[in-house]
Amino acid sequence: MVYRNPSVTKLPFLTSDIGPVEADLRASPEDFEVEEVPAYAPAGTGDHVLAFVEKRELTTREAVRRICEAVGADLANAGWAGLKDRHAVTRQWVSLFGVTPERLQELELEGLRVLEVARHPHKLRTGHLRANRFRIRLRKVDPSGIERLREVLGRIETLGLPNYYGEQRFGRGGDNAERALRWVLGKSRPPRKAFNRKLEMSALQSELFNRCVAQRVTDTAIGRVYRGDLMKRHDTGGLFAVEDDLEEAQARADRWEISPTGPIFGAKMRWPEGEARLREEALLHSVELTPDHLVKWKRVAPGTRRFVRVSVPKTGVTVSDNTVELDFTLPAGAYATILLREIRKRDA
Repeated sequence: MVYRNPSVTKLPFLTSDIGPVEADLRASPEDFEVEEVPAYAPAGTGDHVLAFVEKRELTTREAVRRICEAVGADLANAGWAGLKDRHAVTRQWVSLFGVTPERLQELELEGLRVLEVARHPHKLRTGHLRANRFRIRLRKVDPSGIERLREVLGRIETLGLPNYYGEQRFGRGGDNAERALRWVLGKSRPPRKAFNRKLEMSALQSELFNRCVAQRVTDTAIGRVYRGDLMKRHDTGGLFAVEDDLEEAQARADRWEISPTGPIFGAKMRWPEGEARLREEALLHSVELTPDHLVKWKRVAPGTRRFVRVSVPKTGVTVSDNTVELDFTLPAGAYATILLREIRKRDA
């Protein structure tokens, strides 16, 4: 069965041979800053309004709800590209319908600032996001750990960061994946609300994906290409199966042109081939599931593929007394907390 909360604590470290760097994290919200890198710029015309907002100690949903209530916008037609941390200072784009740019520019709310507004033809959807830039301060850092911190970052720059899902993916109690597994197996009833069904199923998919990545990390194969693997191009996102020329595929992976993918299980997911498929089927069977179980839930969880590693090409490191400031960018969907746990060897 699925292991219990917090799911990520049992995941192996890429840099397990490098000792922990003791440091305090999130002493204040300003110690954890996130800024979206959007997939596209506002068009300047349209019925929706895109607002670039800065929020402090608010979830994205709560921030958008407060904005809608303040300006009389329709919450059901509001959108965002990604959810951002509560205990942080974050800047992100949100879309609103039924409000003017001028009204948003005048808005004043505690914990919220509107930095920029522009009209756009469409509502923002989840995933309309290129990357996130992070500025994170680690405090009370033991000076003897600075060299280890740089060594961890150097390893990640070369090999990539394991693309684990962070613990926030699994719900406050950490048992959403286990709940989903029970109702997919027919051992309990699924939630009545579609939102909750999707939330719990997403946790189960994430749990199984994390196990796939964990096995590669354990085998020191985070960037290794196996026959039958489904590889994904970093520039276009195109998928292809590796058949014969492993050497050429490995060379492309080493140049960061392509990377292996892992399963986000679902009825519409593309399977790898040969031995790679057998490994993924075994992973599914390890929790008593088969592809047939997924067919019933294809609307809730159609399935897809996800990179098993992500590139972190250059992390800025600024040291001042016993404080270290990190400046780095991650692709959309990757978790800064996973990089931080590699440094501290514990969960953020």
